[in-house]
Amino acid sequence: MRDTSLKGGVLISGEEYRVNEQIRGVAKVRLIVAGDDASNENVGVVSLREALNIAAERGLDLVEVAPNAEPPVCRVMDYSKFLYERSKKEREARKAQKTIEVKEIRLQLKTNDYHLGFKVRDARRWLGEGMKVKVRIKFVGREITYSDLGRAQMSEIIQELQDVAVVEQAPMMEGKSLYMVLAPAPTKEKKPKPPAAPQTQTPPQQSKS
Repeated sequence: MRDTSLKGGVLISGEEYRVNEQIRGVAKVRLIVAGDDASNENVGVVSLREALNIAAERGLDLVEVAPNAEPPVCRVMDYSKFLYERSKKEREARKAQKTIEVKEIRLQLKTNDYHLGFKVRDARRWLGEGMKVKVRIKFVGREITYSDLGRAQMSEIIQELQDVAVVEQAPMMEGKSLYMVLAPAPTKEKKPKPPAAPQTQTPPQQSKS
């Protein structure tokens, strides 16, 4: 039988399982044996000692998975592998929930092409790193009456970044600012090239005698 080296059978997720000799105070258990193909064999109700022996014969662990059932349900499994797979799933779930960082570039109608180029390069770099980019044009004084010029400027930015970005939030007014949000463009999977058509050889023409 394996040495789980876990105090109290504490699982990574916060649930608690009794493992192997930690299972005490019960005479019989309902035994399930985990198969290699994710299938389960329901052995039925057996004594705790018999369940421990079955686990030991297979070189696996006996894990009490439903202590409140009558009788308690135990499962023969590779407990270390179970912990590893559970931890892996939790890490993947946390990774999926990770908040995507949003960077912001601020412009004005008077921003010249030179400085705009720097801003666009920054946006391209951030998008390449998987970040979203918020583009904001602030109108000063009576510039608010020329919001159409701001929209034209944003259209130019969209064109410049169309190979690496998609528009998540179309340009819209917010107070005295016009803003939009760009997100990284989904990566395109390369389609396999179709096999080349076999070349047909033209039979040589026989010379007329």
